[in-house]
Amino acid sequence: MKFFTICVLLLVLATGALGQQVADPEFSTAVDNPAYSRSGPRVMFDEAHHNFHTSDGRYKPFADLLTNDGYQVIRNRKPFTKQSLDSFKVLVIANALGAEEMDDEGSDKSAFTEEEIQAVYDWLKGGGALLLIADHAPFGGAASALGLKLGVDMSKGYTFDAANSLSGIASFLIFSRENKLLGPHPIFEGRNEKERVNKVLSFTGQSLKGPEESAGILKLADTAQDSRNHEQKEMVSAAGRAQALAFKVGKGRVVVHGEAAMLSAQITGQDKFKMGMNVEGYDNKQYALNLMHWLSGILK
Repeated sequence: MKFFTICVLLLVLATGALGQQVADPEFSTAVDNPAYSRSGPRVMFDEAHHNFHTSDGRYKPFADLLTNDGYQVIRNRKPFTKQSLDSFKVLVIANALGAEEMDDEGSDKSAFTEEEIQAVYDWLKGGGALLLIADHAPFGGAASALGLKLGVDMSKGYTFDAANSLSGIASFLIFSRENKLLGPHPIFEGRNEKERVNKVLSFTGQSLKGPEESAGILKLADTAQDSRNHEQKEMVSAAGRAQALAFKVGKGRVVVHGEAAMLSAQITGQDKFKMGMNVEGYDNKQYALNLMHWLSGILK
């Protein structure tokens, strides 16, 4: 059965059917110990930039999880400006695109204007917090201009590591205390022992290189490799890079994430294969909560 599952997943990856993933309606977004009892920090969830992930679509599990943790999640469908950002603590951007669909011409062009990028940067320096999620191609290209403003280099392709991945799927990467690819960072310790994160799984993303002061919270092993396409051609080493970074910009905090599915809970295909926080045996759900706790300042 395990071999069959892996074969089907490989077929799904090869045919591009992952574009058909939808939010898992059976995934529980309940939070045992909410961070905020009421009127928690305002979270702007960006939906103004042809986002592949929206708060009522593929990222509904993530948005619902934040709501149950006490955050106030509010959709944004307008360009970023100083005025629009000022009343928010956290900005979430999940897989923005430079065109309407990911296979449209120009989808890998910058999703943001220079004015928007400067507005976000200035807001961060004043104490805002950003979760920038930019997946494999074309999403890395669409977010790369904003990333460069923050000092982050995005590979804009696909990352593989057969030595640290789910058996048979070299782009489904495992980050654990055992393989020493987690942290160290307060995000993995949580507020108490129950919130400690030991192992997470990503589902095909890109690699990142952050500024000198950044922490590679999901570190890539020396065996990791990057490719411009999912067929693993023209591979180059991704050693020294990461799939997620955490750092500060002025008074603000930033997490840049090179993979998106691991922070949601999705199903794909007729057999409803699970991808994200709904996969048993991994701490993705707690990781998502801890990540937001660090961005909002609960975790120091």
